[in-house]
Amino acid sequence: MKRTLTLIRHAKSDWGHPELSDFDRPLNERGMGDAPRMGEALNERRINFNLVIASTAKRAITTARAICTVVGYPEERIEENRDLYLASAGAMLDIIHGVDESIQHLAIVTHNPGITSLANALGDRQIDNVPTCGVVMLETESEWQFLKPKECTTLDFFYPKGI
Repeated sequence: MKRTLTLIRHAKSDWGHPELSDFDRPLNERGMGDAPRMGEALNERRINFNLVIASTAKRAITTARAICTVVGYPEERIEENRDLYLASAGAMLDIIHGVDESIQHLAIVTHNPGITSLANALGDRQIDNVPTCGVVMLETESEWQFLKPKECTTLDFFYPKGI
């Protein structure tokens, strides 16, 4: 059975509040507009997520909620995972390995540089950088628990400035 993994980098964050920790930085105005636009781009591709897992950092969970609202994925079903905050590709893969095999389309909303590293580790296309609110869609025949590097086909890569 084919499975789809959609990797989404959080939208552009606001650096205008130096008193906030990195974890608590909100989206800026551009980010607040880009996230729903990327949801529309996913709708155009007829995307139906079975599970969305997001970093609990404010900018990532806000991005996940905005995209999920547009694609019709219930916000209350977003699985929040603090371990995704600034996670390495290996740490993200560990989380993916724990996903139930009944899930056919998994979305992960998280941060760079881990998301670019994971896209390159799993996929068959080299991506220099996943920009803010960028989306990489991968397809695999592997079960989640056995997913290994280079076992995915890169189906799509798109981002706000490119759509």
